[in-house]
Amino acid sequence: MTSPSNWSFRTRYLLGFLASFGVIGFAVYLQEARGLMPCSFCILQRVAFAVLGVVFLIGGLHSPRSIGARRVYGALAGIAALVGVGIAGRHVWVQVFPPEVSTCGGGLEFLAAVNGWSGAIRKVLTASGDCSDVEYFLGISIPVWALALFVLLGAWALWTAFGKERVR
Repeated sequence: MTSPSNWSFRTRYLLGFLASFGVIGFAVYLQEARGLMPCSFCILQRVAFAVLGVVFLIGGLHSPRSIGARRVYGALAGIAALVGVGIAGRHVWVQVFPPEVSTCGGGLEFLAAVNGWSGAIRKVLTASGDCSDVEYFLGISIPVWALALFVLLGAWALWTAFGKERVR
């Protein structure tokens, strides 16, 4: 098997797409098969993975020849990954430093209906008690996994788009 540095832009971005949506698929598996209900941060992380995956998919299918267009895809994927890092990082923070009063708020749809979307997002980022519940996978909390995956997928996208080697 050849080194990833020899893979085409298309191959790299389509693998990024598969990884992004694989994470969402695993999250849905944990929810449906294991009964781990997502908190508002988890939902926002899924949205960020979906946006990142769509950028990977469009970039992979387009597979532009120009360096400028590839860098646009890299920048868009990097922004999506940074948003995901911010959300997952805040979730980790809430788990490490849980609020003194555990108040489980309504779901994201309820928060949006009551506060509007900007108010719902603001409320989510200040966290409710259910977001401080720690669930582990292989001994590591799920938000830490999400944080690491956002960093890795963002680095993958940027390396592919901005790397020095010539990508086919």
